[in-house]
Amino acid sequence: MSQMKRISPRIKGIACIIFAAFGFSMMSVFIRLAGDVPTAEKAFFRNFVALLLVSVLLAVKRVPLKPEKGSWPSLAGRAVFGTIGMLLNFYAIDHLVLADANMLNKLSPFFAIIFSIFLLRERPSAMQVAGVLTALLGSALIIKPGFEGVPLVPSLAGFVSGAAAGLAYTFVRKLGQRGENSLRIVFYFSLFSALITLPFFLLSPVRLTGHQLLMLLLCGCSACIGQFGITQAYLLAPAKEISVYDYTQILFAAALGYIFFRQIPDGWSVVGYVLICGAGVGMFLYNRHMDHKAAR
Repeated sequence: MSQMKRISPRIKGIACIIFAAFGFSMMSVFIRLAGDVPTAEKAFFRNFVALLLVSVLLAVKRVPLKPEKGSWPSLAGRAVFGTIGMLLNFYAIDHLVLADANMLNKLSPFFAIIFSIFLLRERPSAMQVAGVLTALLGSALIIKPGFEGVPLVPSLAGFVSGAAAGLAYTFVRKLGQRGENSLRIVFYFSLFSALITLPFFLLSPVRLTGHQLLMLLLCGCSACIGQFGITQAYLLAPAKEISVYDYTQILFAAALGYIFFRQIPDGWSVVGYVLICGAGVGMFLYNRHMDHKAAR
């Protein structure tokens, strides 16, 4: 127990964000496996499952629905921009190669650091900026081959989804500074997104098959893993310290893409993976060095 207590919030945040990356990678797989279902309907199932789960947890833990004083603006920002990012990401997943869509959405850590400068007054160090830029370079090497012949609108949708997600996660960090409960954050985001997409589900002309329904439910369960993980991560530590580890989703996406769709990364992609892993390891070693230095 004493060893667990010595684990810093940063390390816990890193673990949570890697766990979330795997959940979101599985979510994207189930989105593709669901087949020809409208994007908004897929988004409804993703959020409805999360809403049911978080409602049960709120009741069991007796967490009141009333947020902390002054939290409503940030809760609204997290819900609105998170929903925008989710819908655009689902659209990109439906119309692009799975790895490309994941890579575009993984620009969110970069945008999170930018927005954190303005919203939270957090100043990243030169080493942290270098780590993120290296990860971005790795992402560019992975995406570059896939852009040939790729439709412009889905690519732009994927890019904007990363920006919207980065802003949403910055609002999560701001809520964490206010002491907001993570379950309430997930609840209001899921409630808002489910209500926005509910009309599309009710009016959908598509009759779901048993396979599609199962895939959509699994999509929702995987999204819950990712959602709780990412929310807890940004509550534990600043974006500039942990957001680079969100790029582990690239590795998960590559592995799952091969397992489910037999997608094999090319040489440029492998170089990108090496750069991203190197940036993650370098950031971890730098943070650990700074911890030891501060403890002296």
